[in-house]
Formats: sequence, structure tokens, C-alpha cells
Amino acid sequence: MAPRLRLLTWDVKDTLLRLRHPVGEGYAAEAQAHGLKVEAAALGSAFHQAYKAQNQKFPNYGLSQGLTSRQWWLDVVLQTFHLAGIQNSNVLDPIANKLYKDFSSAKSWQLLEGAESTLRQCRERGLRLGVVSNFDKRLEDILAHCGLQEHFDFILTSEAAGRAKPDPQIFRQALQLADVEPTQAAHIGDHYLNDYQAPREVGMYSFLLMGTKPQDSFPGIVPKEHILPSLPHLLVALNHLEGSDTKQ
Repeated sequence: MAPRLRLLTWDVKDTLLRLRHPVGEGYAAEAQAHGLKVEAAALGSAFHQAYKAQNQKFPNYGLSQGLTSRQWWLDVVLQTFHLAGIQNSNVLDPIANKLYKDFSSAKSWQLLEGAESTLRQCRERGLRLGVVSNFDKRLEDILAHCGLQEHFDFILTSEAAGRAKPDPQIFRQALQLADVEPTQAAHIGDHYLNDYQAPREVGMYSFLLMGTKPQDSFPGIVPKEHILPSLPHLLVALNHLEGSDTKQ
């Protein structure tokens, strides 16, 4: 029997929203505003090193190790500048605080093509929508500032859940929030393990947003009907999943 979906859960970063500028450019601009000249490319490279190391040492914002997500991010910014050769903490502290605030605002983000219209059409189908994202508590404000918050029945971040994707428990929490069975829900995202495989482990359906990524960039085989070249393709994929030829 073809499923009848009641809930769609969504990843956010690089699924609905993307950064307006590369991280290194934003960090370099803020540094320049405080009298420091650092190459954006050097800061971009340093950020990826600092982020990876912080995430390995303190996963999911270090919540289980006594950190707050704000302190976690401030430490990432400081380590980024240290790796790029800047050590002056008197200058770096205000830079870090300003960057933390700026990344909460709409000016740092832009909608992916078709994001708002696809969410609206999903609501018009009678579907409930929720967010399941590896993100901190700023996400609700970011979605509000970008005009997307109104589409969602709930926003479940990894900070709030205490679990991060690909831990299936965060998807179980989402199902409990919506009071739906796994077979009545599907997840949409751009990461193979976090957004495609993990929800399927709890019995949900899932779709993988390819964007500009080549299909062979995914570590596993994904049936073509589960792949979204862009967000507007979701409506066709839902029709296929539910066995409907209705034009939406």
C-alpha cells in the first residue's frame, strides 16, 4: 500500500538556507572592521580546521561536557584566528562576539531557490512540517529573520534534542513531537548519512537534495526517485512516493 505522509522534517543549512558569503570572507571583513588585516582564504582554511577539531573534542556543542553552544562557537572563532596567526585576545573577543551575533541574522543567510514556495506547497497538501537540524539555539531566530519560521510546527535542533544527526534518537524525538508513525514521515536534507540514511534507520522515508553535488559524491547508492536535483522537485517525488499522479 502506498504511504500517506503526514509529516515532513527538514534539514536547514544547504537545504533551505545557505551562507551568503564564505566563512573566511565574513571573518576577514569583521577583522578589518577591528583594524586587523587577515586573508579570507587563510581564515577559511583555519575555520575548517578549528571547527573539525572542536567538533571531535566537544561533539554537539560540548553540552554533555559543560559547555554552552555560545561558548563553543566563541572558542571556534578564537581558534580560527589563532591558527591564522592572530593571538591578540583583547581584539579577538569583541570580534568573536560580533560574529556570533551576525550569524544569527538574515544578512548572513540566503534562501535556496524554491525554498519558500516548496514549503508553502507542502503546507497546502496538508502536511505538517518540522525542522531536524544539527544547529544551536540561534536557528529559530535565523528562520524567523529569513521568513521561514511560520511554515514549521516545530524546530528541533541538536542542541535542544541533546543528540545530533546521524543519531536516530533525534528523529524519534521529532516523531514524538508530531505524534506520527515513522511510515507517515519523510525527511529532506543534503547529507547522505545525516539526512538520508539516519531517518531510514527509524523507518522514515527520506529524500536527498543533490544541489550541485555529483551523484558519485555520495558514499552509497541512492535510487533516482529519492534524489532531488532542486527543492521544487520534491512535489513530484512526493507524488511518486504516494502513488499519485495529481499535479501539485
